[in-house]
Amino acid sequence: MTAASSSSASRDQQIAQILIFITPAMFATNMLLARYSADFIPPIALAVWRWLGVFVLLLPFCGGELWRKRQAIRSDWLRLLVLGALGMGICGAVVYAAGQTTTATNIGLIYAVSPILIILLSRIMFGERLSARQRTGTLLALVGMLAIVAKGDPRILLHLRFVPGDLMILAAATAWALYSVLLKRWPGSLTINARLAAIAMAGVLVMLPFLAWETITIGPARPDPRTLAVMATVVLVPGIGAYALHGYITKHLSPYKAGLILYLSPVYTALLAWLLLGERLAVYHWVGAALVLAGLYIATSQARKA
Repeated sequence: MTAASSSSASRDQQIAQILIFITPAMFATNMLLARYSADFIPPIALAVWRWLGVFVLLLPFCGGELWRKRQAIRSDWLRLLVLGALGMGICGAVVYAAGQTTTATNIGLIYAVSPILIILLSRIMFGERLSARQRTGTLLALVGMLAIVAKGDPRILLHLRFVPGDLMILAAATAWALYSVLLKRWPGSLTINARLAAIAMAGVLVMLPFLAWETITIGPARPDPRTLAVMATVVLVPGIGAYALHGYITKHLSPYKAGLILYLSPVYTALLAWLLLGERLAVYHWVGAALVLAGLYIATSQARKA
C-alpha cells in the first residue's frame, strides 16, 4: 500500500468514526415515523414507496454506473435480492407493521440484540475477535442503552410485557445483523450509492407480491399531503441518508462497529422527543447518554501506542 492510499484509508476511517455518532439520528426518525404513520399508511406500502423513492432519486447520480456494470449486477442478482429482502423488506415493512402494536421501549430493548448478533456472526463468518477495549466499550454502550430503556429503574426490565409485534422487531433485528455482515462479506464492484440503489430496487421487487396482497386486503395508501410528507421524509432521511452512511461505516470500519450505532438510537429518540414533542429529559437520559457515548468512543477508537 502506497503512502497516498494509506493516508486516504486513514481519512476514510476517521470520517466513518465521526459518522457513527450522526447516522443513528437518521435511523431514529424512521421509528418515530413508523409510530406516527401507523394509522394512515399501510406498512408494506410505506416500505415499497420508501425504497422505490430512494432508487429513483439515486438513479441520476449512479444510473450510468448501473448500466455500465449491468453484467456484474446480473451475475450478483441473488445476493442483491437477499440483501434487499433483509435490509429493505424485513427491516422496513416488518418494522412498520410492528410499530402498530408494540411500544418504543420494547423496540429499543429488542433491537439491542442486533449488535450482539453482529458480533457473533462476524466471529463465525470472518473469524473477527474483539479486543478487551472493544468488549469494554460494547458493555458500557449496552448498559447506557438499557438505562434509558428502563428509565433508570432496572425493575422495569423485569416487568416488560411482550406482544406479537415484539417478535416482528426480533426478526427485524436479526435481519439487520445479517444484512450488516453480508454487506461486508459481499462487497461487489459498485460504489456505495450505486449499490444502495441496486439493493433498494431488489428490495422493492421482493416486496411487490406482498404489496399486492396488502392492497387487496387493506387498501392502498391515500396520497394526501400528510402521507406524501411522511413518504418524502422516509426516502430522504432514514432511506438515502441513513443507509448510505451505514454502508460507508461498514465498508471502512467493520460490521461490528457499524452495529454499535443501534445503541445510540434511544439517546437520539429521547433528544428528538424533547425537541419535537416537548418531552422532559430526565437524569437517566443524561447518565445513559454519557455511558453510550463513552462506550462508543472506547470501542471504535484505536488505543494509542507507547
